[in-house]
Amino acid sequence: MVLLVVGATGTLGRQIVRRALDEGYEVKCLVRNFQKASFLREWGAQLVKADLTGPGSLPPCFEDVDAVIDAATSRPAEKEGIYDVDWHGKVALLKAANEANVNRFIFFSILGAGEYPNVPLMEIKDCVESFLKESSLNYTIFRPCGFMQGLVGQYAIPILERQSVWVMGEAGPIAYMNSQDIAKFAVQALKMPAAENETFPLAGPRAWGAYEIIRLCERLAEQNANVSNMPPALLRGARNIAAFFQWTWDLADRLAFTEVSASGKTMDAPMESVFDAYGLQESDITTLEDYLQEYFTRILKKLKELDFESGRDAKKKVPFYAPLLFSHLLFWNHLLWLALVEDTRICRHTLVKACYLN
Repeated sequence: MVLLVVGATGTLGRQIVRRALDEGYEVKCLVRNFQKASFLREWGAQLVKADLTGPGSLPPCFEDVDAVIDAATSRPAEKEGIYDVDWHGKVALLKAANEANVNRFIFFSILGAGEYPNVPLMEIKDCVESFLKESSLNYTIFRPCGFMQGLVGQYAIPILERQSVWVMGEAGPIAYMNSQDIAKFAVQALKMPAAENETFPLAGPRAWGAYEIIRLCERLAEQNANVSNMPPALLRGARNIAAFFQWTWDLADRLAFTEVSASGKTMDAPMESVFDAYGLQESDITTLEDYLQEYFTRILKKLKELDFESGRDAKKKVPFYAPLLFSHLLFWNHLLWLALVEDTRICRHTLVKACYLN
């Protein structure tokens, strides 16, 4: 089977590529920049150049393709907005897949997308779901709550670097899931006729509130967090100001999505029937405790090694020690964050190379 992965360089997409290659699939990756996606080629995937915002570039990507897994979404740093990528781009992608007679199409939405018609990204995800269901494609829709990988940058790194940890409003509990586990479900669905034309929630073992995650990180990091709370009124005010100017409309849309997590509502779903359908058990899914324990164990081990080296350097009275040590701390923190956010095997190679260079 030839599989086309859209959004292959993202946090989830790269895990899907890795999983599919490990299971013997021939994988094509739809990318905009070959250089940034070169690691996918090194893994054994084929790169095809296209852009969701350029519909004319999409049809050639579907040559010999049997199935599509779409894990793409717009990113805050990109010039393209939510509507360009997540709506117009997805409609163009679905039309191209339909015209190419693709056998399976797997789409990632968001849990509770239909409950927030005033939040652009949620509304768009819900509309894409409807568009896909009305097409002639054999689909599978997954509705994850959130990725564990995002918590490293949101909580772990600020605590380690003694920076502020921002909590938005009530910060309702969210059942985060490891993107590697989500990839398991996506690739497994390709082999399951029972998953055709079905929608599945994807929730981690339990829902975690922001302050619970902070306390967990404090315990694992062995230091206290500097917590700052942003009131919902301030968040809405920032959104209204951003919506006033055309060039900040996309920012306003993203702030609206932030209000979902600040609403105090729990994002969680029962997984018993999903586990039964996929032949998995809850014990097969990474817990947040284990995920963060791995991160902090690795980063703290490296920091102790650097402390030992710094003490040895101090005895030699090496100048400029302080700024060099600080740069090393940031360097290793960033690499270990990548090791969990991106792909363990890539970063293992990167860490070995970094040891050699440093």
